[in-house]
Amino acid sequence: KEDLRELREEPTDPQAQQEIINSIEEVYFSSDSFDIVKYELERLPPVLSLQELEEYRDKLKQQQAAVSKKVADLILEKQPAYVQELERVTSLQTGLQLAAVICTNGRRHLNIAKEGFTQTSLGLLANQRKRQLLIGLLKSLRTIKTLQRTDVRLSEMLEEEDYPGAIQLCLECQKAASTFKHYSCISELNSKLQDTLEQIEEQLDVALSKICKNFDISHYTKVQQAYRLLGKTQTAMDQLHMHFTQAIHNTVFQVVLGYVELCAGNTDTKFQKLQYKDLCTHITSDSYIPCLADLCKALWEVMLSYYRTMQWHENHDQDEEAAVSSDGSNVIGTEENSFDRSYVKKKLEHGLSRIWQDVQLKVKTYLLGTDLSNFKYDDFIFVLDVISRLMQVGEEFCGSKSEVLQESIRKQSVNYFKTYHRTRLEELRMFLENETWELCPVKSSFSILQLHEFKFMEQSRSPSVSPSKQPASAISTAVTLFEQYCNGGNPFEIQADSKDDETEDVLASNGYESDEQEKSAYQEYDSDSDVPEELKRDYVDEQTGDAPVK
Repeated sequence: KEDLRELREEPTDPQAQQEIINSIEEVYFSSDSFDIVKYELERLPPVLSLQELEEYRDKLKQQQAAVSKKVADLILEKQPAYVQELERVTSLQTGLQLAAVICTNGRRHLNIAKEGFTQTSLGLLANQRKRQLLIGLLKSLRTIKTLQRTDVRLSEMLEEEDYPGAIQLCLECQKAASTFKHYSCISELNSKLQDTLEQIEEQLDVALSKICKNFDISHYTKVQQAYRLLGKTQTAMDQLHMHFTQAIHNTVFQVVLGYVELCAGNTDTKFQKLQYKDLCTHITSDSYIPCLADLCKALWEVMLSYYRTMQWHENHDQDEEAAVSSDGSNVIGTEENSFDRSYVKKKLEHGLSRIWQDVQLKVKTYLLGTDLSNFKYDDFIFVLDVISRLMQVGEEFCGSKSEVLQESIRKQSVNYFKTYHRTRLEELRMFLENETWELCPVKSSFSILQLHEFKFMEQSRSPSVSPSKQPASAISTAVTLFEQYCNGGNPFEIQADSKDDETEDVLASNGYESDEQEKSAYQEYDSDSDVPEELKRDYVDEQTGDAPVK
């Protein structure tokens, strides 16, 4: 130590001292745990030399002295900074002690305020806040309870057919449910309300389909209001046309099926699986005319419902336009309503021809499904009268000339005329071969207009026909059938009355006072000796264009 102190105290050259420090091996600066003694002992040579050891020892002493000198210089250099930092630490310690005293005093005063004033007042405020929260919770629970019970009220409104009210209530409940969606029980209720709304739409569609056969103003008004609340006015119109098409098909099928099963006389269900075209071929001659009349009546009801539907929309549009003209607010909503009205109007006008085309095709299939050539003359005329009335309905319905019906009835008429003409020729041949000709004994008041075949001339010459035998359309030419029967009745019901008109008896007992005289007179002319040979042939060719009947 004495030697080291002497070495440190000796004045040295800074450069030389730095060189000595630089000559120190790096391993001495590696880590604090480095064992210097062990390291130096391991470096000793196998053969020790005292002189070399002392020289090496002196070198190490010089290095140690240089390092100590350097450290002492650095300490002296940093002494002012150390003193300054120590003063700052002392000042910080004093500030912390003062802060601790202030905090202690503050806590003591806070405890006094808490015990004396704050705890009681804040307790009242906390209780008041809790009360307000509980009141809000109670209100929410009551609303949720009401929402849970809405399904019962919705079912009652659907049974009462109050569709607008049911939809309005359902939409309001959905809005309320979205407000309370943070409650777990509301999520299930929301899905239930959505299912209920879909169920209402399904029942609404069923209610819309009932319009097709029996139009009711109040019922249809409710349905339209409901669709407007749903924002599906255009969808409702599309669905309505589908229902009318389906109603026509179902109506004619059920009418024809009823007559086919009635005539079949059994409960066999095979007829229900037949197509409408095949079903029409099973109609018997006896049930053909009643079935045709009922068919036209049923189709009339469908077309009348469509006509009244159009009337409702026309009146409704006029009322809305009048309301808009008086109140010009909400321009956007007015434009949307105007667009919906325009769409509905075009859809209804386009549907007229489509509905009538379906009616024509169904009646055509029925007309051509049975051979009318063997019908009685009056029955065939009745069929013509019914189809003529139906074509009149079509012209008033959509301005159609009913080409489909005209073509089908023309085919049946040509077929009937050929068969009728051929049959009458056979009958005429029989009379020509077996009877003689003489003036027909008639009453003194006889007129050719009294014959059934010439009755139409009497109607054309004499405008004063009795009201009971006048067609309904002739009573008031200015009134259409739809206007005439809008509130009740059916234009095809009067057809049954006209069928009962029979030609009055114009023969004066065939010119004989009794049937016995008539019989004896026929026996006198029973011989065919006076009949010309040409009338005794197999057939009489009158150039009708038909093939001779053997």
